[in-house]
Amino acid sequence: MDTPLSTIAVVGLGTMGTGIADVLVRAGREVIGIDISDTAAAQAVAALEASTARAVARERITEEERQDVLARFRTFSDLQAAAEADLVIEVVPESYEAKQEVFRALDGIVRPGTIVATGTNALSVTRLAADSAHPERVLGLHFFTPVQAMKLVEVVSSVLTDPRAVDAVTRLALDLGKEPVAVGDRAGFIADGLLFGYLNQAAAMYEAKYASREDIDAAMKLGCGLPMGPLALLDLIGVDTARTVLEAMYADSHDRLHAPAPILKQLSEAGLTGRKSGRGFYTYEAPGSGEVVRDALTPLGAAEAAGGREVRSVGVAGSGTMASGIAEVFAKAGYQVVLAARSQEKADTAKARIAKSLARSVDKGRMTGEARDATLALITPAGTLDAFADVDLALEAVAEDLEVKQELFARLDKICKPGAVLATTTSSLPVVACARATSRPQEVIGMHFFNPAPAMKLVEIVRTVLTGDDVHATVREVTTKIRKHPVDCGDRAGFIVNALLFPYLNNAIKMVEEHYATLDDIDAAMKLGGGYPMGPFELLDVVGLDVSLAIEQVLHREFRDPGLAPAPLLEHLVAAGCLGRKTGRGFREYARR
Repeated sequence: MDTPLSTIAVVGLGTMGTGIADVLVRAGREVIGIDISDTAAAQAVAALEASTARAVARERITEEERQDVLARFRTFSDLQAAAEADLVIEVVPESYEAKQEVFRALDGIVRPGTIVATGTNALSVTRLAADSAHPERVLGLHFFTPVQAMKLVEVVSSVLTDPRAVDAVTRLALDLGKEPVAVGDRAGFIADGLLFGYLNQAAAMYEAKYASREDIDAAMKLGCGLPMGPLALLDLIGVDTARTVLEAMYADSHDRLHAPAPILKQLSEAGLTGRKSGRGFYTYEAPGSGEVVRDALTPLGAAEAAGGREVRSVGVAGSGTMASGIAEVFAKAGYQVVLAARSQEKADTAKARIAKSLARSVDKGRMTGEARDATLALITPAGTLDAFADVDLALEAVAEDLEVKQELFARLDKICKPGAVLATTTSSLPVVACARATSRPQEVIGMHFFNPAPAMKLVEIVRTVLTGDDVHATVREVTTKIRKHPVDCGDRAGFIVNALLFPYLNNAIKMVEEHYATLDDIDAAMKLGGGYPMGPFELLDVVGLDVSLAIEQVLHREFRDPGLAPAPLLEHLVAAGCLGRKTGRGFREYARR
């Protein structure tokens, strides 16, 4: 185990195995590729030839270097070829039977000091090691696809693993330019342990017909900055693979959030496994293609905007960051905006905030001085809601308190003209409760903007059971005109984004509570392994731990699922006044401004 890992066997030359082999040979290792399928081996060689040819064309390597790389990759169909390897990495199909067969065979082939790594992303490394004649040399080495691009490698130890083996593969990962994270043996490890629970909840949300597949995916991309929506990602990973991972996670955790959504079983057993089969949640041009094509579930387009009411003027109630951001968005789109606060002074301050925001846009060359002046001229600050008497759309962005909002809607009901649409920006409260505070619940709807409103493209359109069709059409049309992306969802806690985001954040906190991984390792795993713009603890401290706790409590009350109960550590930090960046301390400490 103390010898350099210069010769490495990769068993299983599918997408993952081929990617691992590519990275290893480019890093100067001799690689023995093994697969029972001659076709898979030939495809792996062709993939390496193509990727290195592209590298030559981009002048990243010379043709001579390319030939050296290709010469270091040899393929075989017999496991006996692994006899000379210092390290064997198996990436055969995700089943105990397939992996145990490989491990048992390797016992009679490789040297006693050879390290044997499993590429599993969900199965028990300890169980695989226990079946080996040398369990001390067995560990997990979990790469992420595409291997060439993804930096994260999870190094998984069982209670039997020799620390020298861990050190050796950790050094290898660093030599490959990866960022290794050491984790213990539990289903899903860090990244998949958090990712697959979220994917499962998205599948269940779609199965319940709460929102369309397009809206769920758009919401998470635009609302959270994720590189892919969850249903598209399930198709990329493979619906059958996701089901296998979740089954292993549920067996380990008994958490209902990990129990595979029935639709995953239905699609898997029908052979609709995602991109590789040509159809999963979406339909693809051909098996293996990433090109989505229209099918019976594809939305028809912009025709749904027909039948909406005319909106020329908008009232925005509130004086905080969200209210001023929304007012700025509408004014930029050419709407007359009345910005009403509890006093004229607060309204003037809110308009001044908008002026500063527009000035920054001018400084950055995003708009002209004339456009800034024209935008500001469309905003009228007011110290009373009475100024909303003639607006076509009244939108509230006041405190996230149901009593406060209900009182405000009761006032809007009396002030606003007949036919005016009344909207709330709530992120977690029931929209219908606001509607019932009025005599016209059919004209009340949710428009959940994301912060900062001028930059974030997503608006969740929340329709209650009482909302009129024309009101819904009006708000969708207006949302498009202000250059935002509308997604439809029903009136239940969390809507789309928060209902999927906050259980994921809560599960990250539970990982820390259980001493499974550190804040830094979890944040690194999700950024490097999942492509997330921020790690969960970075995001929690930005959002505010008090806000996060309130949303978790609402989700738990709504769905009554034990897995949604707020993590005790989150409750303790909030009780201690450690609310994140705004107080200087949350999960991490911050310099006071």
